Amino acid sequence: MTVKPLHDRVLVRRLEEETKTAGGIIIPDNSKEKPAQGEIISVGSGYTNSDGSRRELEVKAGDKVLFQKYSGSEVKVDGQEYLIMKENEILGILQ
Repeated sequence: MTVKPLHDRVLVRRLEEETKTAGGIIIPDNSKEKPAQGEIISVGSGYTNSDGSRRELEVKAGDKVLFQKYSGSEVKVDGQEYLIMKENEILGILQ
């Protein structure tokens, strides 16, 4: 099953954080925070302006992005967890 976000929304898969610090200390699962980085899986069709024209989104599938810790809505599709969020919740694109 695939999910196609609507309008100005994007589907994001969280990227996993390191489980070990630079000093070699292993971080237990229960104290890890949810990562604030992800990969865009799919994007919606874009914004509809007041004059009826459509503006495409600045992000595209495959982009690695930063977002706020508690942004988006969590969804589960075929056992995989994703976030659906509006494009304006994305803070930046990792390059």
